[in-house]
Amino acid sequence: MPSKPRRPPPFRAAEGGGIPWGAKLRRGELYRVRHPSGDTKRSRVVVVVSRPAHLASRFSTAICAPVYSQRGGLSSEVAVGPAEGLKHASAILCDVLTSFPRGQLSDYVGTLGPVKLAALRKALRIALDIE
Repeated sequence: MPSKPRRPPPFRAAEGGGIPWGAKLRRGELYRVRHPSGDTKRSRVVVVVSRPAHLASRFSTAICAPVYSQRGGLSSEVAVGPAEGLKHASAILCDVLTSFPRGQLSDYVGTLGPVKLAALRKALRIALDIE
């Protein structure tokens, strides 16, 4: 199977390799975060879940959900994998939201398609107990 072409970032990387303020971030984009605080891994893939109005604002952070290689079978998880730019089947954990400075979002990994974005919205509503 041919590898999925990766969209190049629409900006020049800031010093340190992350996304500079004012760059276009979109909900559903996956990025690698190097040395996330509180995580035992050297890097972790996360998906941007902030609402578009927040991402377009002057806030220097983005709310993200981590991607783990193991699934727990919860309704607040979204299955993802190679179609989204990952190496293997994984899951977005919407119960573990974290705010990251844009500069920590370093390597672009991929983007969720429309079906996965709908699943992400549903999983966020379940995780946050919002009807």
